[in-house]
Amino acid sequence: MKTTRTDAGQRTRAVIYVRISQDRTGAGLGVDRQREDCEALAERMGWDVVEVYVDNDVSAFSGKLRKRYREMLADLDEGKATVVIAWHTDRLHRSPTELEEYINLCERRGVTTQTVQAGALDLSTSGGRLVARMLGNVARHESEHKGERVARARQQKALKGEWMGGIRPFGWGLPTGQMKKKIDRKTGEEIEVPELDMMAVVPEEAEALRYWTDQILAGASVRSLVRWCADKGVLTTRGNPVTHQDMRDMLVRPRNAGIAVYKGEEVGRGKWAAIVDEAKYRAVVAILKDPSRRTTPGATPKWLGSLLYRCGRGDCPHTVFVTQSGGRRYPSYRCQTGHGGGRRAEIVDQYVEDTVVERLSRPDAHELLEPAPDGVNVSALQAEGEQIRARMRDLGGLFGAGQLELAPFTEGMETARAQLDGVTRQLARAATADPLAGLVGAPDVRAAWKALGLDRQRSVLRALVEVTLKTPRPGRMPDGGYFDYDAVAFRWNRGA
Repeated sequence: MKTTRTDAGQRTRAVIYVRISQDRTGAGLGVDRQREDCEALAERMGWDVVEVYVDNDVSAFSGKLRKRYREMLADLDEGKATVVIAWHTDRLHRSPTELEEYINLCERRGVTTQTVQAGALDLSTSGGRLVARMLGNVARHESEHKGERVARARQQKALKGEWMGGIRPFGWGLPTGQMKKKIDRKTGEEIEVPELDMMAVVPEEAEALRYWTDQILAGASVRSLVRWCADKGVLTTRGNPVTHQDMRDMLVRPRNAGIAVYKGEEVGRGKWAAIVDEAKYRAVVAILKDPSRRTTPGATPKWLGSLLYRCGRGDCPHTVFVTQSGGRRYPSYRCQTGHGGGRRAEIVDQYVEDTVVERLSRPDAHELLEPAPDGVNVSALQAEGEQIRARMRDLGGLFGAGQLELAPFTEGMETARAQLDGVTRQLARAATADPLAGLVGAPDVRAAWKALGLDRQRSVLRALVEVTLKTPRPGRMPDGGYFDYDAVAFRWNRGA
């Protein structure tokens, strides 16, 4: 029955709630179209719409916070309106818990619900509440069933090595020259966008991925690559500046090496072209996921020996860092404990650089290079890794089907993981570049050293030599200066 006025003769106050989670098919559930239909219903009923609540691109089934929905409940509890208009009941709820909260509020505040598609819901009667609960359960079943279908389809695509959809991965996605229709997730409107071939490599992005991989293998830091992206104007596929986390994610992505993944597990080879050699990819993963690698390094080092040079005062086990505290006019290396005097940072670094360059310029410098791993068959290791992963998948399938008890499953998985870790380490050893490789044999070693970034120079230092700053002698030195070069001690890790 049409109700246009309250007992006091005032027009009924109503609020509209519209929501869209996904509308890839353009089925008419865009928020603008929902709103138009709801406003038309209010006009027919003679109701005053006092507020419209919009939750765009938010699923009721996912459990994520629907901010405007919560605001609507709070306003209804304050008496803002006595009618809620929605396009369908499933726009309001897909959770039994949410529905019960809504029913209790409507009973307490005398709120009725009217939908464009399903008619009125009388929550003041047991029959009306039963209908609401039935509709809610049906909607939830549809969401769960849809989720199962989507998951199964994604799994099948992964097992076939096909593109599973989602955000365009950096390195792939060349325009095909065709356009396709898509529903804008913000507006719910149908738009045309270029169609992309997700199997085709984007040349300039692939070149960047290979460069980043080689830099990490040669000792560069993730942070330096982020700075490189900022300098070159390289953005993510969403058009945002590359962050530290973005860079890590791109470097450890199995797709780079042509590996297909489903729910975090490798399931075979992809049909797309690999950009990075698998051995190099495994090496990068081993480096970036090494527990000993610092994940929160703090401020970027600005000096060659910060936290690398050792304190040589007595038996002090600490390293030094650069400080200008204590009224010093120049940046100075000082022990982390604060004891002892400081050493002029620019003089120490220049002396260390001169010493390293001189050593790498000698005729026998090639002897400092680490020999290539003997007997490492990369192809055989890759095949062995695939066999181990297949065994792990089989174990998981047997356990999930109840055909394998927990104890043998756990033991088998632990053994397989240990074996896979050994394979990964061997592949990493075969692919990791020697930090000295770009310097030894260079026509101008000093120029090659200068061309390295600070993080690469520090990698060379770690590999080649340990520098200790001992307590300097007081007074003027034999060369007429006051800097005691003999107090900078070198212990070579390679050669002498």
